[in-house]
Amino acid sequence: MTRVATSWLVYRLTHSAFLLGITSFVGQAPLFFIAPLAGVWVDRWNKHRTLIGTQVLSMLQSLALAAITLSGKVTVTDVILLMLLQGFINAFDMPVRQSFVIEMVDQREDLPNAIALNSSMVNAARLIGPAIAGILISAAGEGACFLIDGISYGAVIISLLAMRFSSGVVARKNKRLVDDLVEGWRYVITSVPIRSILLLLALASLVGMPYTVLMPIFAARVLHGGPHTLGVLMSATGVGALIGALTLAGRPTVLGLGRVIPISAALFGAALIGFGLSFKLWISLLFLLLAGFGMMRHLAASNTILQTILEDEKRGRVMSFYSMAFAGMSPFGSLLAGVIAARFGAPATVAISGALCLLGAGWFFRQLPAVRKVIRPIYVELGIVTE
Repeated sequence: MTRVATSWLVYRLTHSAFLLGITSFVGQAPLFFIAPLAGVWVDRWNKHRTLIGTQVLSMLQSLALAAITLSGKVTVTDVILLMLLQGFINAFDMPVRQSFVIEMVDQREDLPNAIALNSSMVNAARLIGPAIAGILISAAGEGACFLIDGISYGAVIISLLAMRFSSGVVARKNKRLVDDLVEGWRYVITSVPIRSILLLLALASLVGMPYTVLMPIFAARVLHGGPHTLGVLMSATGVGALIGALTLAGRPTVLGLGRVIPISAALFGAALIGFGLSFKLWISLLFLLLAGFGMMRHLAASNTILQTILEDEKRGRVMSFYSMAFAGMSPFGSLLAGVIAARFGAPATVAISGALCLLGAGWFFRQLPAVRKVIRPIYVELGIVTE
């Protein structure tokens, strides 16, 4: 809801597509640059308390945005600065949130269901939120969205405070920050499963996910529609993602998810090619539904395997690289997609993106035997499979 309101506010103030892009970029770029360092601190800090801290800061940021907007004195500079602040907060929040999941799940075999249910909630919110934002903006303005967002953090913080368990921290008082950072990086690049999963995810986020930035061009120029067409296209992606998350929520075990990753990535890539070549609305909607389905299954399967095989004392650092691969690459991909689209057009850009995702999926298929060779002993040790 807040993302829609922020974009609308910036466009209302400036009527500038460039400033829309800048606002989105500054809100996401800190994840790329700061997340690895944030992951080191996440491994040193109490994750429960850290998550409460990031939620309090996010609440203050939203309330500040609401106050300045409702005052009628908001400027695009104010919005960009506050979005930059939220980007810094998210650089810590995403790694700690991802690594905190396993501390809330009593049995590790329930982890796939927990991650899939979380993905279901996220995508349900993405379907409902924009519709609520549209009603609120027209009735009370963008400030009302920001105010509700700020107040809603109260429920999150109360829920976190109500949790009762021991959230451990690993003491590394004699280690320098840079040593922990290097240790986490070496752990990532020397582990075939972790390295392969993160590389494919980074590729999909860099060349695949930025298709959403070009969606207004498809709605207006390719499909000859308007704002309603854009809304329908975005909803189709959300429906596909929600279905993808729900299909994973019922899986009884983590076994078989290694194969799900390249299959889902290939489906995502093929759907992008189809969408890029389509000139009919119903065909475009079908391919977008498949794209959302494939990307969500790829994302959730990757997250589940990583969370299952990670060493606990390195969880925060690895999940910071996961956040960097998933969210940190997107702003750079958006800039790249804009440049290519300006030269070759939006349909060709999306089709090329899909082809690159297909190549990445094929590469991961070739890595599967090596990935399984490393993962199987870990599954045996965890009791997921027997000797």
